[in-house]
Amino acid sequence: MSNPVHNQHRAAPASPAELATALRATGYLADDGLATAAFLALRMNRPLFCEGEPGTGKTALAQAMAEVLGAELIRLQCHEGIDASQALYDWDFPRQLLHLRALEAAAGAAEERLDAEAVEASLYDPRFLIARPVLRALQTTPSVLLIDEVDRADDEFEAFLLEVLTEHAVTIPEVGEIRAVRPPLVVLTSNRTREVHDALKRRCLYLWLDHPDVNREIAILRSRLPGVPERLAAQVAGAVRKMRQLDLLKPPGVAESLDWAQALQLLGARELDMDAAAASLGAVLKYREDADRVRAQLDAVLA
Repeated sequence: MSNPVHNQHRAAPASPAELATALRATGYLADDGLATAAFLALRMNRPLFCEGEPGTGKTALAQAMAEVLGAELIRLQCHEGIDASQALYDWDFPRQLLHLRALEAAAGAAEERLDAEAVEASLYDPRFLIARPVLRALQTTPSVLLIDEVDRADDEFEAFLLEVLTEHAVTIPEVGEIRAVRPPLVVLTSNRTREVHDALKRRCLYLWLDHPDVNREIAILRSRLPGVPERLAAQVAGAVRKMRQLDLLKPPGVAESLDWAQALQLLGARELDMDAAAASLGAVLKYREDADRVRAQLDAVLA
């Protein structure tokens, strides 16, 4: 039983190069390896497992792919202790209770006895079903299902994902099987806080995302912040690259580079000097220890 939601979708790109061009139009600059992996995930109908340091564009890739395909982005944020019910479905207990009371009131007014089996069946009507992200993705055509930070979940949750990713269907005892009319594009991300099981990886295409090189980061800054001066973009990209080589608790990702460049723009900076950098470090570094370490070496970072 299924009530798929249909969105206005666009034709899938016909080649990795075409996909890279489409991603660029959304502001996401993909290299050849990334565009090829994403293209194959689309054509082979396989999940794409993206692994890498925080801030390397894994989540942003799923967002950009949804935009390219004209698909709904449905996100499942994993965390320690997440279980299948949080990912799949739940029953709307308050509405079920109101429905039961309405039946009882109607039966009382008519002086009739309720049929227990009929009442139970009515309580598990699909209208009382709360679709969580995985079920929503199966019911939505087209969709991109982002399973974010799967490395934070436990083994039991991985086992649940294996079944869903293989069958593109789930069975709800009270409702029956719900199968995707058109399977969603599934993007799983991992910051590698632990190793994800081989059984899950085998069902996916694998992509390692690293921080971009300086030239690509400059291009990202210029693309996402069209008004940023070219010299400022180059200085921010160079400084951030040097920060990543330091022993920081949380090296800055591309998102922090963008925040920093935007903050500097708002402060009226045309270039990155000591004063502007010191005043705006909170946009790029999120730990006091990291900020202290960078301030102590600011001359070298800006050189």
